[in-house]
Amino acid sequence: MIIGIDIGSTTTKAVCIEDGKLTRKIKTKASDAVTAATGALGKIVLENGIKIDTIKKIQITGAGATKIKDDIFGIPTSRVDEINAIGIGGMFLSGMNNNIITNIGTGTVIIEASERGIFHFGGSGVGGGTILGLAKKLLRIAEFNDIMDLAKTGNISHVDLLLGDITDTSISFLNGESTVSNFGKMQDTAASGDIALAIINMVYQVIGVLSVFAARAKNISCVIVTGNGSNNKIGQKVLADISSMYGIDFMYPEHAEYTTAVGAGLSKI
Repeated sequence: MIIGIDIGSTTTKAVCIEDGKLTRKIKTKASDAVTAATGALGKIVLENGIKIDTIKKIQITGAGATKIKDDIFGIPTSRVDEINAIGIGGMFLSGMNNNIITNIGTGTVIIEASERGIFHFGGSGVGGGTILGLAKKLLRIAEFNDIMDLAKTGNISHVDLLLGDITDTSISFLNGESTVSNFGKMQDTAASGDIALAIINMVYQVIGVLSVFAARAKNISCVIVTGNGSNNKIGQKVLADISSMYGIDFMYPEHAEYTTAVGAGLSKI
């Protein structure tokens, strides 16, 4: 058994890899990398009744992996490059081996992964951390679930300038509902729900368009979406609208939020 651990900036995930298969998974939060790694290992062991002597090795990745200098609890522990982990995990979970993978976490990483290799295509500082930061400042809300609940009540036309606001005709593949400017029509009467929705909309529009450009550059018709942000239902709707405009599909593999941890566990190092 191999334990793959992704020590993120906000959430740490751990998975069990047995005979090349994902068998167990957990996630947890902690204030520092060492606590996160040991806590995630302890949680997956205790919750699943795993005996320590059955763990062959631990493979760690993510922002906090460099903080772990020694073996964890005497179990051989190796560090895996995060880009490679995302690529390996994305190909494994999607069952596809020629991909653009967009991993949405605190920020966003875009990767090209194929049989030829795994390459860091680019990315953006816009991601889940952007949503939390803006909501905390603009709405005085710090919990993600509260932001999502509020956004469900929102009306984007109260905040964003849409094409239909400035012209009666379509332009190219854009229609009247297409965004001309995020936050470009902030009404004095805009409610908190409108602002929450606009924040999420802006973040996922940026992520979606960057992903489309990456896919088009590599002549790939589908983007694999992974990371914590892959589960955002409002974000998925935004990406679906972008898919309709650009003709690029967005795919969400099962267990997509554990992609990096899975890739760490499957890495051959």
